[in-house]
Order: sequence, then structure tokens, then C-alpha cells
Amino acid sequence: MPEVIQSRKDQHLDLCISGPVGFRQRSTLLEQVELIHDALPELALAEVDCSCTLLGRRLEAPIIIAAMTGGTERAAAVNRDLAAVAQTLGIGLAFGSQRRQIVRGSPLGFEVRDLAPSALLLGNIGVVQAREASTAALEDMVRQAGCDALCVHLNPAMELVQPEGDLDFRQGEATLRRLVDELTVPIVAKETGCGVSRSVAERLVAVGVCVVDVSGAGGTSWVGVETLRAHGDDAQRGETFWDWGIPTAASVAQCDGLGLQTIATGGLRNGLDVLRALALGAAACGIARPVLQAWNDGGRDGAEAYLRRVIAELRMGLLLTGSRDLEALRRQPLFLGPELIRWVPAHAPLRARVQG
Repeated sequence: MPEVIQSRKDQHLDLCISGPVGFRQRSTLLEQVELIHDALPELALAEVDCSCTLLGRRLEAPIIIAAMTGGTERAAAVNRDLAAVAQTLGIGLAFGSQRRQIVRGSPLGFEVRDLAPSALLLGNIGVVQAREASTAALEDMVRQAGCDALCVHLNPAMELVQPEGDLDFRQGEATLRRLVDELTVPIVAKETGCGVSRSVAERLVAVGVCVVDVSGAGGTSWVGVETLRAHGDDAQRGETFWDWGIPTAASVAQCDGLGLQTIATGGLRNGLDVLRALALGAAACGIARPVLQAWNDGGRDGAEAYLRRVIAELRMGLLLTGSRDLEALRRQPLFLGPELIRWVPAHAPLRARVQG
């Protein structure tokens, strides 16, 4: 089993770096978020503050290097470089699945805390694997890797196409409730490219989850990733469902007004995407594939340069909307396109900011 997991994770890395794994027709809908330009902002760029607090850690910018890299020897080098970047920039890092760590009992690939003593580190396990694991085993997993929180990923569409995938998704809510009650670190419920609907968000709130990573449609299609690994009927089903999911912006809107901190991941590529997601109400934003590609092209320096550019673009966008900080941005009026506004719940606070 560990060898199968390692082979799969290495294939995931290759496909995410250079494979044709993007959504084919569905977008994030972030392009349907328009903010009003302020030609007289009465701000200096040096005054703009894009810091925030998430899961007990202060972030200098509301950005998380999102989950891509599971526990393989190859991923260890990626994770260590990205952890150093996260520490330097004051942002977060989310691990890929730590399933292999539970199987082997070794944190290989996730030993990065020495390079990132104060960075936000998010662990990662699938809800099916969490269901089968004891709370004690998961506690050991996050402790060994020095994680501040544990992402429990929800990925039924991906699993149903994956050649080695799970087919039984029962007791997911009970598993999340157990971990919220028993684990000593916070739980983040995380999708993997198909988004979170309002009804699911309400169920997550009911079991005590306070942070949701929507990981919506429009970026990397993990159904697509598994389709390229699959054969026969599995591959055909994957082709049919390649573009399945709720767009990232729509999923953030769906979660509005429920008391959740929402992380917007899925198809964000630049600081303007981040600005738009934050304006919709996201607490922070995750960026995955562009960071991995920047790392592949230029190593640690390449990933850092890319993320510095994203942060600079975000700060520019804050100034151009007259927003001194993130709270000010979230009070700004919005124009939303028709494809997005239909996803906004009728009584959500976001409605009050939408211009006619």
C-alpha cells in the first residue's frame, strides 16, 4: 500500500506541474466580481495592511500555499522549499494528504517546522481515512508534523474516478464531529476542486466546524487529474464529470453569513483573483498549481518571487479600492455578474453590498 500511494502522489505532482488538468469550460466566476475604482483613495501604499489572523496564527498576507504535495521522498524537497517561502513571507502552507504518514508512522515529507517556526501549517487527511483512523493516530500525525490545524478533505468526485479510489463515504459528518470534539487542533473541512454548497456548509457548522476551504471549480480539476491516470470505464466517467463542481466564487458566496471563516481555493492565479475572493468575504485564499509551477521553473526563489508578486498585486488592489485593510475591503460595494449573483443566498449579508 505505501508504494501505491507514493506512485500516485508522484504522478499527481507531474500532472499538476505540466498536465492538461484545468477545468475545460467552467470558470471560477471570480471574473464576475467587479470592485469600484477609487481615483482619490487618500492612502499611501505603505499604509495598506493586508495582514490577518487565521487558525491562531498571524499572516502578513491572507494567502496559503494550498495542498499539492503528499508524503513522498520527492515531495519532501518541495515542502521544505515552500515552508521556507511561507516563513519568509509570513503566509501559510497546507500539506497534501498525510495518509502515507499514518500507514508508515513516519512524517517523511512533512518535517518542515525547523524551516518555518512561526508559519501557519495545515495538515491534511481524507475524511474516509480519518473515519478509519483513531483520534490518537491523527493526533500523533499532526504533532509529528507540527501542524496548527488539520484539513479533512472531502473528495468524492475525485475518488469515484481514481483507479484505487474509495467508494464508501458514509459517516463523514460523524467523523468530523468526533475530530472537532477530540482533536487538540482545529479542523478545516476542505473540498478538492468541486466546491462546498450552502447546505453542506450548514451541516459542517452543525457538527462544529468553524473553517471551510471551499476549493471550488475553475482551477485544477482533480477529477481530470485522476481521469488522466485512469483507464476504461473509469476514464470515461472522468471525461463526463471533468468540469463537475461549484465555481470557487459561487462557493464562497454560498458560505456567506453562516459564521464560518472561508478559505477560497481553486483557480486563483494573481493578486486580483485574491482581492475579488476576499471582497466576497473569504478570510484567506489558497493558491496551489501556480506555486508548484513557479517552484518547478525556479526552485524556492521562483516560488517566492511569484508569491511576492501576488501579494504586491493584492496591496495595489486594496489601495485602488480605497481599502486600508481587509475589513475595509469587505465593506466595499460590489457589482456581480448574473452567473455569480444567482448563487448568492437571498438573505446573506453579501446581498446588501451588491449594487443594482
